[in-house]
Amino acid sequence: MNSPHLSSHWDISHKKLGILVTGAGRGIGKRFAMGFAQNGFRVGLLGRSQAELDLTKLEIEHAGGIALRLRADVRDYEQMEAAIDRMTVVFGGVHALVANAAVTGPLGPFAKQKARDWREVVETNILGVMNSCRAALPQMIERRSGKIIVIADDGAAAPRPNFAPYSASKAAVVRFAESLAEEVRDDNVQVNSFSTGGAYTSITDDILHAGECVGAAEIEAAERIRLTGGITAEKQIELALFLASERSNHLSGKLIEIGDDIRKLERETAHPNAWTLRRHLR
Repeated sequence: MNSPHLSSHWDISHKKLGILVTGAGRGIGKRFAMGFAQNGFRVGLLGRSQAELDLTKLEIEHAGGIALRLRADVRDYEQMEAAIDRMTVVFGGVHALVANAAVTGPLGPFAKQKARDWREVVETNILGVMNSCRAALPQMIERRSGKIIVIADDGAAAPRPNFAPYSASKAAVVRFAESLAEEVRDDNVQVNSFSTGGAYTSITDDILHAGECVGAAEIEAAERIRLTGGITAEKQIELALFLASERSNHLSGKLIEIGDDIRKLERETAHPNAWTLRRHLR
């Protein structure tokens, strides 16, 4: 994967800083891990699959980057604390966090699902984000500097039928990020959500394998992504790099979408409720 490198107008103060990416063994998390590594960050790769982490680390090092494997489950807070401690020892701290780990969970009509099927969605997608943030925040607050990027989804801001548990989890973490951002605003820690758009991942295959129970629109979109690859890694990484840089210090508590213009975000002077989940009746 060819990821964008920072051009001369990017600040370079991030060089050699540690960034933790959860769910880094595959999919969007792997994209981000490789992209950040190629742009000078030292990357903590956190996930449950040792084999996937091994491969991601190998690919990063082959490209000249630096990575640390951290086998852990975001659902377990003690494991997250241990991972943060390990990164602090090896990289000097966690200066940025990409809370990406998530599972799709059951697809299809909610009325036909079983409770045990959506419990993992809540534990991974919501509690996992909370555990990750809680473990990383103390040192960010003490240092008075930090970036947290919570990975969202289109279903966070609009209904997504047949994905009810997954969409609910993504809406929940967006509101969590908005609330947390207000708590740590005076500590110079920025917390934003990032909806990365449709790209080819294991979720694409899940949708196609699920068949008609997810609806014609979802199948059509998944087939299109399978053929085209969807949103490019370069576009996703460029916006993620912006959110992890000092150029976004004025943005916190926002839901950033893949189509948002970085130039407009840089000079953001919009209404405080812009780029959020809030809704106002006209």
